[in-house]
Amino acid sequence: MSDDTDAPRPKRRIQGFGRRTVLRGAAFGAAAPLLASPATTTATTRTAARAGSPSFRWLGTSGWRIDVEGRTVLFDPYLTRFRTGLFDGSFEPGTKLSSDPQRVRKHVGRPELVLVSHSHWDHIADVPYIAKATGARVVGTETTFHLLVAFGVDPGQISVVKGGEVLDFDGITVQVVSSLHSRNKRHTYFAPGTLHAPPSTAPRTISDLPEGDTLAFQVTAGSGAPSAFLMGASDFSERAVQGLGPDLAMIAVPSSKSTSRYASRLLRALGQPGVVVPVHWDNFETPLSQPPRRDPATNLDAFVALVRQESPESRVVVPDYHTTYGGDMRPKPRPAPKSGDHQLP
Repeated sequence: MSDDTDAPRPKRRIQGFGRRTVLRGAAFGAAAPLLASPATTTATTRTAARAGSPSFRWLGTSGWRIDVEGRTVLFDPYLTRFRTGLFDGSFEPGTKLSSDPQRVRKHVGRPELVLVSHSHWDHIADVPYIAKATGARVVGTETTFHLLVAFGVDPGQISVVKGGEVLDFDGITVQVVSSLHSRNKRHTYFAPGTLHAPPSTAPRTISDLPEGDTLAFQVTAGSGAPSAFLMGASDFSERAVQGLGPDLAMIAVPSSKSTSRYASRLLRALGQPGVVVPVHWDNFETPLSQPPRRDPATNLDAFVALVRQESPESRVVVPDYHTTYGGDMRPKPRPAPKSGDHQLP
């Protein structure tokens, strides 16, 4: 979530074959699963995935959908986007949690993996429904684990990580990176804290969801595919990201200057990625059917200018909700819908 929630608002990479060079030129859930488990995916499909080229779709906030040869990975999928008053100066921490299955189904396909950076509502609110409806494996912190169990997700579906793990999901490689949550101008943030056991009852409001430590992920979706560094908040551990060297870096835009030299330190630690994609700058309480509206607490233009100044060889791509991007983050032609496309029923 934005790092300004409690303040008044204004009325060296996994190796491939020269990818960096190429890029620079070029109600919570149903009671049971609605689809078969991703474990039933055929070996033939998984072998093909290793040779495929991934596509990327921005889901708003810090969320992404990555597809490669019939396989789907989600990161921080928050699609319901209910109103909390955050963007009009009337923020209500007691806002009731909700998940709109119809909105979610339009965007998530049939995910095999769901990666969760942290447990604030604008990152996790739709994950219980997605996990129960699809059987997808969820990767996240111990706090994320306990919250999902409280919502009725099968504990066997959830992989608890801390940072430093390198996980191989049949050719999709996920590097887990220890990270930090962003801070507002008072050097604080909304709902800090961690859980070491499931709450006695399922959370009901957004304030019932603590941050619970923050992760970043670097995903390489198939052999020879570009590596994508995914952030859920605008702070980081410099030592943890040093040497990752991603081809694509989805970087959260800060809404304060509390983190010293955020962009310059991050870009340097990441090795000046070939493509930088600013995220978490939008108003995530407006529907994805509309064009992105900017969070008034962030300055997207200034951030883009700073990235270009600090990393002049990086190409900056400001995403929108309706474009599917290729592995070089250039728009792909929109394919005609097929009757057999995987989607939640």
